[in-house]
Amino acid sequence: MIKIDMPQADFILIRKRNPEDTSEAAIAKEYGFTDYHKIPRDKAGIFMFYDVSDNLLFVGKARKLRMRIRKHFEDNVSDIKNHRDDVHKIVVCVVDNPMEREIYETYIINMLQSKYNTEKAFFRS
Repeated sequence: MIKIDMPQADFILIRKRNPEDTSEAAIAKEYGFTDYHKIPRDKAGIFMFYDVSDNLLFVGKARKLRMRIRKHFEDNVSDIKNHRDDVHKIVVCVVDNPMEREIYETYIINMLQSKYNTEKAFFRS
């Protein structure tokens, strides 16, 4: 049995109740993640999108976290494009090693059974 520990969250972004608050730079202001700028531009790692009930919606990895997360909210080909309004919390873990990112992403998708990851999901039949 292989033991993999979940990585520690380096950043947790919570959707603000009042998206009209422009006191901080906002990611796609209509989504209300006003503390998005706290994610470093040049760091690699994994990210997890959760709904308001703390159900895991999607897990992803990126060499540049901030840019990749923003793409999910702006892109028309994102796996969550029809569910962006469901995202309430974004958890970001900085992981520099590309092999570790791949392992963590696959592990989290399957152990926590993310809802919208279709590839790498071995728990579905």
